[in-house]
Amino acid sequence: MTVRTRGGIHLAAHLPGGGGLIARTGSYEGPRTRSYEGPPNDPYEGPRTDFASFEHLARTAERGLFDFLLLTESPRPREHRGTTHDPGVVGHPEPLTVLHGLAAVTGRLGLAAAVGAGSDESYGLARRLATLDHLSGGRAAWATVTSRDTVPGEDLRRDGAPDPADRRRGGSRPTRTTEAALARSAEFVERARELWESCPPEGVPRASARRGRRVDVAGEFGVPRSPQGHPVIIHADGSGGGREFAASTAEVVITRHRTPQAGREFRADMERRLATYGRAPGDLKIMPAVTVVLGDTAAEARERAADIRRQGISEGDLTVAPREIRGAGLSSYDPDGPLPEAYGPPSYVGTPEAVAAELDAFVTAGAADGFVLVPRPAPGGLDEFVDRVVPLLQERGAFRTEYTGTTLRSHLGSARPLWKG
Repeated sequence: MTVRTRGGIHLAAHLPGGGGLIARTGSYEGPRTRSYEGPPNDPYEGPRTDFASFEHLARTAERGLFDFLLLTESPRPREHRGTTHDPGVVGHPEPLTVLHGLAAVTGRLGLAAAVGAGSDESYGLARRLATLDHLSGGRAAWATVTSRDTVPGEDLRRDGAPDPADRRRGGSRPTRTTEAALARSAEFVERARELWESCPPEGVPRASARRGRRVDVAGEFGVPRSPQGHPVIIHADGSGGGREFAASTAEVVITRHRTPQAGREFRADMERRLATYGRAPGDLKIMPAVTVVLGDTAAEARERAADIRRQGISEGDLTVAPREIRGAGLSSYDPDGPLPEAYGPPSYVGTPEAVAAELDAFVTAGAADGFVLVPRPAPGGLDEFVDRVVPLLQERGAFRTEYTGTTLRSHLGSARPLWKG
């Protein structure tokens, strides 16, 4: 069993957005709410995008020496039985555009965009990601999203409209819908890599053409190879099919394990899968998504966590989330109350000292390589974590005290991809 060496915890931040359950489990005080504040005497009352909020979060993550910041896309509000829910996603702009701006105000932080294969085309997305990788000096990452095909409207769906009977019902076995999404994502990533590798080190592009079952590409890819070879691939799906996808393709997998035992079992399974692709255990970083709520005392932290949970769940969440995750209902729960624990990411609630000890112990036990932190509340909760928990992890020798490289792949300790010309 692989265990972490001292100083090896990896940390990342995920900005809550409109898509995905992980993004909907904390109260929000950042870009979405600030987006509604216009200049004095401005008659426009619609949502606005406040770049300063994104910049603050990115600078805080970089000050905390995090590996990367992950922004989630929301192509459109969620649907349920013909009704649109979660209108707050309107306040969240397209992530790659925001990350291009953040590349100019950060110098080391990795910049990751979650973009689904069902809401884009391979050539254009590959080109935008390669451009971000160059403009950031090799800090770009693509978080592949396989469940997005079940969320967008008809204009963005691939492989037909999802059959409600085929939606995933919990556990690790994918349904026909998720199997189709995984297959498309795998082919999508393969096409993107072929494009990234079609431009040799000397920078002279060559034609690339491939007709696949779901994704076709043709043409010359004019973006030269970036300092880290090509963007890092991140995958956020712990289902059976998702594990195979991550083992074959990803360099980071985002999970939701609550116990060290579950984490160790997941790691053992992933190491077996990695071996079938000729990959070493360290080639894939396992990073559970977690929330952290701090207090000067354990009681204060619990009180803050309860208050945050009450504020962070809308009626739309209770209506849509169960069907997205388990196909189960929550009619017995109060729409104005908190979402049951089973529907959120693992939480660390306590004093900074207690939280630092728990995070360190989880990684030392071989249950993970690090964590993707979902700030609660966002983004202010990240400042508190960086100021109060990161120094304690450093004192333990569990976290870096400075960046030792300039690319995201160097932060992760991954090997630079070799050109396959």
